[in-house]
Amino acid sequence: MVQSYLKHGPTQVPLIIRHRKYASDPLFQAFGVVCSSSSNSVFDGKLAYVPALEDVLVWDQISMWHETGHREEVTCIVQSPQSDSFAVGYADGSIRLWSASTTSVLTTFNGHKKSVTTLAFDETGTRLASGSQDTDVILWDVVAEAGLYRLRGHRDQITAIQFLSVSEGQPSTSTSTAPALLLTSSKDTFMKLWDLTTQHCVQTIVAHRSEIWSLAINQEQNLIFTGSGEGELKVWKINHETLAKGLKETESGEVAKMIESVSSLPLASKHRVSQIKFHSTQPYFAVQSHDRSVEIFRIRTEEEVRKKQARRKKRSVEKKRQEQTKARGPKAGEVVIEDDKEETMETSLVEFFTPHLVVRASGKIRSFDFGSNQPSSKGIAQILVALASNALEVYNIPHPTKSKDEPPEATRNYSVDIPGHRTDVRTLCLSSDDQILSSASNGSLKIWNMKTTQCIRTMECGYAICSTFLPGDRHIAVGTKSGEILIYDISSSTLIETIKAHTATVWSMHVRADGEALVTGSADKDVKFWSLEHKAATEDSVQSGKLLSLVHIRTLKMSDDVLSVRYSPNSKFLAVALLDSTVKVFYQDSLKFFLSLYGHKLPVLSMDISDDSKLIVTCSADKNVKIWGLDFGDCHKSIFAHEESIMQVAFEKDSHYFWTVGKDKMLKYWDGDKFEGIQKLEGHHGEIWALALSRHGNFVVTGSHDKSIRVWEKLDEPLFLEEEREKELEKLYESGIADTLNRVDAPIGNDAGGAINGTTEVEAATVSKQTAETLMAGERIMEAIELADTEREMFREYEEAMSKLSENDAMRMQPPARNPVLAAYDLEPEAYVLRVVEKVPSTALQDALLVLPFGNVVTLMVYLNIWAQKGWNITLVSRIIFFVLKTYHHQIVANRIMRTTLIPLRKHLRLALQKQKEVISYNLAALYFIRRKNDSERTAQFYEEENMDEEKVKARIAEGKKRKRVNLRA
Repeated sequence: MVQSYLKHGPTQVPLIIRHRKYASDPLFQAFGVVCSSSSNSVFDGKLAYVPALEDVLVWDQISMWHETGHREEVTCIVQSPQSDSFAVGYADGSIRLWSASTTSVLTTFNGHKKSVTTLAFDETGTRLASGSQDTDVILWDVVAEAGLYRLRGHRDQITAIQFLSVSEGQPSTSTSTAPALLLTSSKDTFMKLWDLTTQHCVQTIVAHRSEIWSLAINQEQNLIFTGSGEGELKVWKINHETLAKGLKETESGEVAKMIESVSSLPLASKHRVSQIKFHSTQPYFAVQSHDRSVEIFRIRTEEEVRKKQARRKKRSVEKKRQEQTKARGPKAGEVVIEDDKEETMETSLVEFFTPHLVVRASGKIRSFDFGSNQPSSKGIAQILVALASNALEVYNIPHPTKSKDEPPEATRNYSVDIPGHRTDVRTLCLSSDDQILSSASNGSLKIWNMKTTQCIRTMECGYAICSTFLPGDRHIAVGTKSGEILIYDISSSTLIETIKAHTATVWSMHVRADGEALVTGSADKDVKFWSLEHKAATEDSVQSGKLLSLVHIRTLKMSDDVLSVRYSPNSKFLAVALLDSTVKVFYQDSLKFFLSLYGHKLPVLSMDISDDSKLIVTCSADKNVKIWGLDFGDCHKSIFAHEESIMQVAFEKDSHYFWTVGKDKMLKYWDGDKFEGIQKLEGHHGEIWALALSRHGNFVVTGSHDKSIRVWEKLDEPLFLEEEREKELEKLYESGIADTLNRVDAPIGNDAGGAINGTTEVEAATVSKQTAETLMAGERIMEAIELADTEREMFREYEEAMSKLSENDAMRMQPPARNPVLAAYDLEPEAYVLRVVEKVPSTALQDALLVLPFGNVVTLMVYLNIWAQKGWNITLVSRIIFFVLKTYHHQIVANRIMRTTLIPLRKHLRLALQKQKEVISYNLAALYFIRRKNDSERTAQFYEEENMDEEKVKARIAEGKKRKRVNLRA
């Protein structure tokens, strides 16, 4: 009989939040993350939308945007002008449009081959532009849920995108109804201006000597600010007159420049300008050019600048008068006035944009955003700062003061840092009842409730390396990098004792099975044994009663640094792993040498002994796991387990199954008897440092460099190794096919040139990307077409045979049995094909059609003709027809057989489209009629009730149109 195992997966835990609306929504959650550093954050004045690895968190903790099965990291977030909609870019090149109110995905765009680096909506929110590490810019139609075109020209990662609004009178060779300009910047030092109506780059500017990291346009859309890697902030002017005229030559024969250089603004720091942002309603803009601070500039009006110039002019006149009075006498002032009339003071850019204040955060800043929609009660602007240390801070920006003695300072209003660690999670341990989890990092020790995943205690500590719950689950011992053992009392959240145990890092500690002793191993080459004793609390102690303490009993000197120590469950042996890659096994009572386990090429970082004390498993920096017999010290098996160093290993209770975690971001499950890998679990986005197993084997907890803690629960679903291997092979095969179809011969990145195989690269191209989903959708369409063709052919042959016989002929037969699939759905063959095509997501339809061989395309045209004739889903039919004709134009033109299909298709489609047009026209006319009727009734009502004249009535109606709509709830 084939052995089966139980599958493990991400734990489904409830998200505890304030709003009852979401309280019952179960979500797959990685807890301990406040804000990851993979993406920018968005702040609307009330809520902060921040990346949390593969999810998006909405603070103040009202929801989490999670898509089941998707594990790629969030790399970019932008809010649409339609405020409920957000575009989120991911590391795999996909873009998802999320609805904030329903926390669900509206649509998914796949077009980029590398991670999305920047996103931008146009003014109406109907078009979305995306830039990526693959150097391409793609324009998406949000309404039609399709990619419009791909713009190529940059030679390195796209860093910023901005839409420029265009006057309706601008000349253009295109018939597009939405003219616009797009401004892009890249690490290739270029800034490009694209005309979206012609899909062509109209100007390329070498903006900086180094990479352009940020770009912003002011509210009036006449100035562009760009920031470079060298800390330079340049200002460019947009010439709207030239934009209105289009590409025209000047008298000198040169093409007029649409963007011209103005000057540069001085910054307080010379570090990389990583972000520039304008406030949407108040006269501020901010620049981040330092790791820990954001510089806020105030935008002055022309009137303020003129007043300042006048004051400066007046002061200079008075100064000169005083100087000349001292030198020549009282009549010298007349000369100054005459000279002053000839002086002209030019308005500089620095006078319009003046430094206001500097916001200094408590950690390294990843991104910032202004709270634009809802300013505070006093009209003070707010700025959200997302830190790379897994924290958020909101600062108030005060109004400028006239006093020079007290410069304005930003005050911190809110901060979110308790629910997560500032640094890597280095050690985890679980209480004996699996109810409480302890996690420690460099600087903090946190206690978590495993049912709610809420942080219930936070205590300061040193650089924690290892930890364990002491018997009774009321105290935790933490080993630090400085060689100390810190003992904490959980109930009072206090450090009750600090023991200077070692002179170097405490790498490992373990409590003996009987709970009477603790062993520690350190880099000072000592293994120390400690007895657990209770002592009376002192008068200064916060806690009353007995306190747990460690008393040093004896020391075992080793020849090298001790990396791991472990008692056997039967308390007979003690295993010690050394820096020389060996493991020494001693009798724990007498400390006599028993075995030496030699075989690893690099140091053993962790080990564990099975509950029956028969097997010991060791994991090493050489990426191997070795399983040894504890009776003779023989190596049962050596397994190449991970792609990087294996950080920790642990046996499951009462079994020979064990878990390993490594720097390759993987958690793996193994059978220690059959020496086979059972399951690989992906989820973390950084090295996994820590592992903790529940005492009952129900779940596994992992802690990582990405500052997240993940719980993997044992499910009721059985797992068969052969099926898992087949699934892995299928996944590998599908991804291989997709990669082959998406392969581009042009290099990507700094070496990307403008030519492929000696030909000039096309500036605008179609948007397509094959994924496993599009390949499956294409296969489903092919299967549906073949099934329908078989069914139609069978009935056609039957009807032909019956037509040759008379009605009373004895040879007449019953019609053949229908296909079971068609009979189950009770559909005709052509209706079934339409059903399959309709189920393909709109964004994946074009890529799915590209999978079809030309033979299936010819057959599909026959079905398109039938659908057009019957008037089924004309919108979808039109979209498919236009895409197929554009894609397979050369084959269709060369194929004479297609003529018999295309002529009736043209006729039927025109009739169907004409009917659609008539329906829309009728509905529009009805809506216009209703509006006119409503206006006339309101006008008559005003005349009758309030005795107004015509002008007052029009004003009242105009006021009514401006009123906001309010949704009332019962």
